[in-house]
Amino acid sequence: MKRSLRNVFLLFAIVYSAVNTAKGQDINNEPVAYMNAMSTAETQMNKSYMAYISAAAHSSRKKKIEKLRVQAVSDIVTCQGTINNLPAYKGDNTLKQHSLAYVQLCYKVFNNDYAHIVNMEDIAERTYDEMQAYLLLEQATNDTLAVAIKRVHGATQAFADKYHINLTEEKTELGDKMEATGRLNKYHNQVYLLFYKCNWEDGQLTGAINQKNVTKIEQMRSALKQFANEGLAVLDTMKVYENDASLAQACRQALAFYKTEAETGIPVVTDFFLKEENFNKLKAAIDAKPANQRTKEDVDTYNKAVADMNSGVNLLNQTNNNLNANRTAINNNWMAIEAKFIDAHTPYYK
Repeated sequence: MKRSLRNVFLLFAIVYSAVNTAKGQDINNEPVAYMNAMSTAETQMNKSYMAYISAAAHSSRKKKIEKLRVQAVSDIVTCQGTINNLPAYKGDNTLKQHSLAYVQLCYKVFNNDYAHIVNMEDIAERTYDEMQAYLLLEQATNDTLAVAIKRVHGATQAFADKYHINLTEEKTELGDKMEATGRLNKYHNQVYLLFYKCNWEDGQLTGAINQKNVTKIEQMRSALKQFANEGLAVLDTMKVYENDASLAQACRQALAFYKTEAETGIPVVTDFFLKEENFNKLKAAIDAKPANQRTKEDVDTYNKAVADMNSGVNLLNQTNNNLNANRTAINNNWMAIEAKFIDAHTPYYK
């Protein structure tokens, strides 16, 4: 089950104002002008990033999305250059160093680590543990950036205190949209992992069925039932996301299918394989006997086994058809609801 990458990292912007209104814009002598030079560069970087995230959620035009991603990287580089070219303010380089370290981290994440995460998506299709590690990598990335942001906030406040500046941190439309995108990503990943865990296990189960490996089938069936029950229990504790329960409900429907499959569908398959194995042994024994040595009991037993096999084949085919149809419907429903959910809750930004 391919997953559309919705990696989101945190950015921020601060709006500055001074106690005494500064008429000049001399960054060498006006601390507010100096701070605003950084803020302006960071804001442009944030705008480009949010435009990219918005396009990735709402547009299917790959060239447009890639163009905006390249623009976001370019604006991070520009922001980095702007801050790097700022002088130390009256010999004080603290704010510049912290801001530059943060922007450099953004560049590393977006241009280098981000590319690694994208490539890892293919690897993550192989096992649940790798997918979980993939999502944890996203969270760890955000955590690292959050620490850098706190350091910049601390340096900004210290700079303001030192130069008697009254800092005002205002809510902005851009900031609100970026915060909303972060909340969406966290919620989506939590629900997605519940779905993926069962979806991946179901794929392993299908492979075991194709191999007619009854022991492995039973192991996969037991694990699938456990994962489905655990996922349903987690969903029972989750709050509705902004009055929209559609993603959780789609996940619940999928997990309910996997639970039913494990409890009632797969036993039909394993019963048939065991019956088929016994029939093949019986047939081999009958075939080994010359026709003139076969008793009426041998013939009756064999004919009954043939009838049971025919009945078993019909039940197996019906069960497989139902499972395949329901599996396809569940997966299609999940993908449609997931795309609609992300489209509905990712803020539009140009």
